[in-house]
Amino acid sequence: MPEFLLANICAVTPDDTLQNAALWIKDGKIFRLLPDGELPPQAQQLPRTDGKGAFAVPGFIDLHIHGYAGHGPEQGTPEALWAMSEELAKHGVAAFCPTLYCGKPREMETLLKNLAPAFGKEKGARIIGFHLEGPFISPKKPGVMKPEDISPTELDAFKRLYEAADGKIAAMTLAPELPGIEAVITFCKEHGILPQAGHTNATYDEFLLGAARGVTHATHLFNAMSPFNQRAPGASGAVLMHPGISCEIIADGVHVHPDIVSFLRTVKPVENIVVVTDALLPTGQQSGPFIANGEEVVFEGGVWRRKADGVIAGSALTMARGLKNLLDFGYTLPQAARCTSSNAARLTGLTHRGRIEDGAEADITLLNKDFQPQAVFIGGEQI
Repeated sequence: MPEFLLANICAVTPDDTLQNAALWIKDGKIFRLLPDGELPPQAQQLPRTDGKGAFAVPGFIDLHIHGYAGHGPEQGTPEALWAMSEELAKHGVAAFCPTLYCGKPREMETLLKNLAPAFGKEKGARIIGFHLEGPFISPKKPGVMKPEDISPTELDAFKRLYEAADGKIAAMTLAPELPGIEAVITFCKEHGILPQAGHTNATYDEFLLGAARGVTHATHLFNAMSPFNQRAPGASGAVLMHPGISCEIIADGVHVHPDIVSFLRTVKPVENIVVVTDALLPTGQQSGPFIANGEEVVFEGGVWRRKADGVIAGSALTMARGLKNLLDFGYTLPQAARCTSSNAARLTGLTHRGRIEDGAEADITLLNKDFQPQAVFIGGEQI
């Protein structure tokens, strides 16, 4: 494992940006953050990588992504996840949750069994664990999910999914109002799975009951959930009005209006806002046809839409673009870095990742003045 100095950078910490800083990388970790060009004698002797004045942010962590550059879990092979891992790393992503669409439980089982051997053999962005977007979601809020794939709540079916994934499930999107869902929530909490409320038609009170049971994180806020109005606050209102409930946000400016993304940080602690891409498999793909979840999609108006009916199928966002959008929407750079990395790391128990500070894993993305990835380090190794 190389030991070196990453010099001439603007280090973005959770609360500040440090000009003319350097990072002493040792054993795959940030051994020391050295501000203002102050180098101890030992560091001056190290091999040096010139950051060329770039912004050094924690490597991006995407907890909700269906695919990238023509590769994704729906293809059902370890090779698809490995290719996705390598492509994402080139664009600044240090870790991700490959996200499965809602499917019939038996079909999801087969998919998970085929994909689980990918873990630990990826060469790019690390695979945190699967995010299952269903199958226990509301048929009243399917979004782009196929209605015939939505399943009634069944704990034994979920246990089979867990076994098929070899326990490698990091997050589970579910509708907290469904009959029998409490047992699934309990199983999630007992097995280190993050339960998320999404594709839900929950009333305000039903959502808060789910939160009391442990579902304190929301999937793609405002999308595929009961809306907020003055007499029925719904799921969206519950998330807005309760600061302790964290949420995903698709910060592409289309799924959620830019002013609402900006407003969110005034009613919710920044540490409870998590940018995700919800990107579809053809995002970054160079030529068509563009297929996602077995259906042809077209890129129109800044998002992927199902060709058959024009329904929004998902985003074409990248994490780097999400960070840049947050800046355009009024977030500071430290806030944006927390929303694109640190907050996700905390939610998924990655306690040593997602931060530019002493002792953290050396997952670092260097961004140029246009906030595009210039260089990427994962575990201290340049990708």
